[in-house]
Amino acid sequence: MTSSVSSEAAIVCADAQMPRSADDQLCDLWISILKELAPKLQRSLFITWFKDTALLQRDGGTLVVGLPLPMALNWHMEHYRGDTLAAAQLVDSTVKKIVYQVDGSLKDNKERTVDLLILFPEQRRRKLPGRQEVKLAEGIVSKILAPQYTLDNFVVGNNNRLAHAACQSVASQPGQKYNPLFIYGGVGLGKTHLLQATGNAILKQMPRAAVVYTTTEDFTNQVVEAIRSQKMEQLRRRYRSVDVLIIDDVQFLANKERTQEEFFHTFNALYEERKQVILSADRPPQELQLEDRLTSRFERGMIADISVPDYETRLAILTEKAREYELFIDMAVLQFIAEHTTRSVRELEGILMQAVAQYELEQRMPTVKSIAEIMQKLSKDPYAREEQTGFEHQPKRASTFQDVLEEVSRYYSVSVNDMLGASRVREVLIPRQIAMYLGKTYLRFSFVRLGEVFSNRDHTTVMNAVRKIEQKMQDDAQLLREVRAIAQELDFGR
Repeated sequence: MTSSVSSEAAIVCADAQMPRSADDQLCDLWISILKELAPKLQRSLFITWFKDTALLQRDGGTLVVGLPLPMALNWHMEHYRGDTLAAAQLVDSTVKKIVYQVDGSLKDNKERTVDLLILFPEQRRRKLPGRQEVKLAEGIVSKILAPQYTLDNFVVGNNNRLAHAACQSVASQPGQKYNPLFIYGGVGLGKTHLLQATGNAILKQMPRAAVVYTTTEDFTNQVVEAIRSQKMEQLRRRYRSVDVLIIDDVQFLANKERTQEEFFHTFNALYEERKQVILSADRPPQELQLEDRLTSRFERGMIADISVPDYETRLAILTEKAREYELFIDMAVLQFIAEHTTRSVRELEGILMQAVAQYELEQRMPTVKSIAEIMQKLSKDPYAREEQTGFEHQPKRASTFQDVLEEVSRYYSVSVNDMLGASRVREVLIPRQIAMYLGKTYLRFSFVRLGEVFSNRDHTTVMNAVRKIEQKMQDDAQLLREVRAIAQELDFGR
C-alpha cells in the first residue's frame, strides 16, 4: 500500500497507531478498492450501500466482503459485484473473485468498518448558504441546474420529439438558431427537465458561459426588491450581461405590469446581442394574458409543445427510470403502471418511486398487485377503487404447496404436471428444484414428504435439489432475484 492510503486508513480504521496487523492490511486494501469505486457510482447510492462494509478475509485470489444486513446481499450481488471486482483488480491484479458474507456485527461498528463520510467528503459547489442557488459572477445568481437532467436521458416520443430536437439545436448553437425557444405543455410533462438539460448541455461545451436559470416568481421578487431598494439599474445590468437566460413558467407574468415591462426590455437587450433566451409556459404564447409586445417577441422564435405521452412513451420512461434507480422490475409491472397512469410523467415517476421505496424499506419486489395497492392509496379520484385496478381485498390465507406449484408454474411458464413428472430438461428441472426449495424452506416440508409429492422420488434426490438451489443463489444473482420474487408473491416472509 502507498503511504497516502495508509494515512487515510489511520483516519478511518481502528487501532491505526498500532503496528499494521492483518486486519489493518485488509482495511487498507478495502479503502483502495472503495477509492476506485466511488467515482463510478452516484454518491448517495455509494454511501447507502457501502456503509458498514468491510473486507473480512482474503484467501488467495478471493476476497470476502462483509455486509451488515441480509437485505444488502441481493443488491450487491446484482448491482455491485462486477464493479467491485473490477476495482479490486485495478488495485491488485491477483484478485480473481468477490464473495459476500453477511455479518450483523458490522452494523454501526466504527472499529471494523470504514467511515465513508470522512474518507469521501461531499464536493461542494458555489452554493449560496441556505438557498438552492449558485453565484455565477458579481450580482448574477442562478438556481442550481440539476445534473441528473440531461438531453441524453430525456425519453423522446411523439409527444415531445419537436421540443427535444429544438433543445438539442439550441444547445449546439446558443443564440444562433431558435431564439427565443418557447416550450409549452401541461404540468408534469417534462418542461423543466428539458430547460435544465439544455442549460447543462450548453455549460458542458461552454463552461465559462453565464447560464442563468430562474422562475418567473423569483424574477418578479427580484424586480420588487430592486424597486424597493432603488436598484433597478443594477438589476438590469446583471440580467443583460448573461449569455443564456432560462425562465420557467412565464404564464405567471400575467397581471404584473412592471415585471412585464422590465422583462420586455431585458429580452430585447439579450436578443439584439444574440444571447439565447429559453422560456416555458403551460400554454402557447397567444393564449397567455400578457402584453401584446411580449407575446409577439415570444412568437418570433421557435415554439414547441409537449403533450401527454402515449402508452409506448410512458413505458419507455418507466424502463429508463427503473434503470436509473438500479432496480429490476418485471416488465408486466411496468406495463401495468404505463397502462393505468396516463396524466403526466411526474405521476409515472411518483408511482415508480413508491415501488422503489417499497423495495428499499421492505425488500419486497414490486408486483402488479402491490402496484395496484399503491395506486389505490395515492389516487385522488374517489372512483379509482378496486374495480378499476381489478383487485379486491380478500382475507389473506396461508399459502399451500399447491400455491407454490402454481406460482412457480406461472412464473416459468411450465406446467405443474411437467414439474411433478419425470422430465429432466433444464426448462423443467430448475422450476422443479425451486419448488422443492420453497416447500422445504418456507413450508417446512420434509425431504421424504417432498419426494412423495414429486412422483415418489427418493428423499436424497430432493435433498440434493434443494442444496443445488441454495448454492446457485450464492453465485447467480438472477436466480436469487427470481426465487425472492416468487416467495414474495406467495407472501412468504412478509
